[in-house]
Amino acid sequence: MTLRGTAQLAIWSDIEPDQETDYLHWLTREHVLERVGVDGFLAGRVFRAEASGKRRFFITYELQDAGVLAGASYLARLNAPTPWSQRTMPILQNFARGGGPVVARAGLGSGSVVLPLRLDLAAAGLHEAAARQALVQRIAALDAVAQVWLVQVDAAGTGVQTREKSMRRSAEGVFDGVLVIEALHTTAAQAALAVLPVLGLGLPEAVDTQAFSACFQLDRRLAGLGDPA
Repeated sequence: MTLRGTAQLAIWSDIEPDQETDYLHWLTREHVLERVGVDGFLAGRVFRAEASGKRRFFITYELQDAGVLAGASYLARLNAPTPWSQRTMPILQNFARGGGPVVARAGLGSGSVVLPLRLDLAAAGLHEAAARQALVQRIAALDAVAQVWLVQVDAAGTGVQTREKSMRRSAEGVFDGVLVIEALHTTAAQAALAVLPVLGLGLPEAVDTQAFSACFQLDRRLAGLGDPA
């Protein structure tokens, strides 16, 4: 997938194992297609954690720019959920969602395994552009790392109240930024995580360090929607 947008939306959620088939069908047969049809949405990617227990998913959407998050087209979709979405939203657990501009990026292409880390950018020493770019470049230089990108969450755009949000029983997790490491395999993602302190990034003990494997992606062109105007 060619990255053309300047912003990303990142979403985490858990479901019970016996709900996984219907959830995956909803994502791959309706929901991601619906989202890439929204003005300013360019592509969606779905990743699945391999850990046992509840099924954990990570979804990221490439956006033309951060203004899409509070744009009329997206808000209209969020306020008119389909019957399938109405059935799915209440079963999502440990939900977290945040989107905004990509403030640093290094590397090339997409990895099959991603390690998305929710961060407080100031506490992580990433409040300045130079520090952000230096960090992603150091990580992208590691063995079998394809690409690294850092998003600064637009709290106002992400926090708009919608009908879809009101249907979720799980409180929406709030975070300041997300660093996503895209690797060629799980071993490389785990190795990158292990050396982050050496590269100057201190992670809080409570940070979620789950790695996810790619299971589905769709962009506007594959969906027959063409490139955005």
